[in-house]
Amino acid sequence: MNRLEKLGTERANPKTKNLDIMTVKEIIKTMNEEDQTVALAVQRVLPQIEDAVYIVHKGLSNNGRLLYVGAGTSGRIGLLDAVECPPTFSTSPQMVQAVLAGGHSAVMVAVEGAEDDQELGKSDLKQLDLTSSDVVVGIAASGRTPYVIGALAYAQSVGAKTISLSSNTQATISQYANVAIEVETGPEVLTGSTRLKAATAHKMIVNMISTVSMIQAGKVYKNLMVDVHASNYKLKERAKMIVCEVTNITYEEAEKALIETQFNVKQAIVMISTGSTAEEGANLLKKADGKVRMAIGEKDE
Repeated sequence: MNRLEKLGTERANPKTKNLDIMTVKEIIKTMNEEDQTVALAVQRVLPQIEDAVYIVHKGLSNNGRLLYVGAGTSGRIGLLDAVECPPTFSTSPQMVQAVLAGGHSAVMVAVEGAEDDQELGKSDLKQLDLTSSDVVVGIAASGRTPYVIGALAYAQSVGAKTISLSSNTQATISQYANVAIEVETGPEVLTGSTRLKAATAHKMIVNMISTVSMIQAGKVYKNLMVDVHASNYKLKERAKMIVCEVTNITYEEAEKALIETQFNVKQAIVMISTGSTAEEGANLLKKADGKVRMAIGEKDE
């Protein structure tokens, strides 16, 4: 296993060797400059991210789940992405999940020693009845977290596809992955504080993995979130705006159509665009695998 002092994320940043005596203006300017390097680091691993998306889309298409596994900040990054999928894409809470070292209590308070337990990573996935259709994304900035290694190794043993996400090259977790994403973000402004650049890069990457996978699954039409789960006032208003924009009908007409389809945006769009009933619209969507463009007979632009 890689020694910490050899990891790029653990090296001291020469630009901030006098961090404790820099002015506030100097610190935030330096942090901003360092953050600007993150997008370029992510750009360098786009081919690996693309491979990861194909794996995730295939898994979800086979009724599999996307499981983010991590400890500390890495686990919370996975959680942030997982909890946004149901409202954004109307997925079930089970489809995209986060598995944190130490369990749900670790979201708010660090559970000491949990990340060092390789067997815990295995047992946590075992409890979820992992199958070969599932995809496990192991996240660890250092690339050496035992909990993540245990989870990825177990995932491979049951035939599940695995993806590793780290911020160091030759990461240990890469050895347990079908696709290894090693995004080199370099030394942090605050030495070793990987909640900064490394975590920012990882958030950008999981954004891509989940969003693009959902686009491939037909949960987006043009650039609109047509599978939004309209569970509150804001999201219901967004649903109406989407229907209005796509079909060029009035706000009142959109509201009526959405009430008729129980605020199923895709169904409302298809119903209005094809002049069909709500039931017929639902059937058209089903035949089109949930893809609006195909259901309304619109060719690619």
